[in-house]
Amino acid sequence: MQTNSIADTDIASLAALFTTGPAAILTGAGISTDSGIPDYRGAGSPPRHPMRIHEFMDDLRYRQRFWAGAAVNARRAPVIEPNAGHLAVAALERAGRLNGVITQNVDGLHGRAGARELVELHGNGDVIRCTGCDRRWSRSEVLGWFEELNPGFVERHRDAAINPDGDAEVGDISAVQVPQCPHCTGILRPDVVYFGEFVPVQVFARAEALVESAHALIIAGSSLAVNTGIRLVHRAEKRGIPIAVINRGPTAVDARADLRIEGGTSEHLIALAAALGVRA
Repeated sequence: MQTNSIADTDIASLAALFTTGPAAILTGAGISTDSGIPDYRGAGSPPRHPMRIHEFMDDLRYRQRFWAGAAVNARRAPVIEPNAGHLAVAALERAGRLNGVITQNVDGLHGRAGARELVELHGNGDVIRCTGCDRRWSRSEVLGWFEELNPGFVERHRDAAINPDGDAEVGDISAVQVPQCPHCTGILRPDVVYFGEFVPVQVFARAEALVESAHALIIAGSSLAVNTGIRLVHRAEKRGIPIAVINRGPTAVDARADLRIEGGTSEHLIALAAALGVRA
């Protein structure tokens, strides 16, 4: 962790945002890179073809490839854990310095780190829901169903290459059986917001409420390339509360931020917690 790149003046300026009361924080992929999750918009990021919901819902072969790749990779991928940045955010919330945590990430790491008032704008990839009856299961449970339906498939493809999105490139999937809802036989899908979908109204309303009650908005590890984050910045600007940005690389609101810090997300949040006397 590059603590030597942190300027004391930056941390003092961040800490000053909390003088009048708690802040809200909006996090993006930059906070999870220290947990080993790639930032697909950062410099040097690998090319990818993001999943579009109409492809998933309308094309059986697409679902076959999705579940096959996910099952093979799940056996090989290391367990991803919250890093010190996630823990610092949770500690700041417990101490009353943050009124809640808003994230664009679908990795579930803020919840596992202990965040309490958590708004996952784009959902949680560890949750699978039925598009028919709206029941939910864990991703690991549904992948277990995949292995029961396709005995030996994962073992036969244990050496498959990993594609840029993290799932295995499994080749022939013509015989793959796709898991279905055991209650209504509906299509199962990750409970996340994909391209072609919108953040649910009630989810955005919870995020908006946090910004409305905060004394400042901190954007950490996000380039704000997604419109939902920009809408929250607009709410903060309308209220006249200060906006701080911590990120490696440019963001869509650099010119509008009251405080702009170029650098790693986790190390600055750890230093902020220490400056405020909060133990992560």
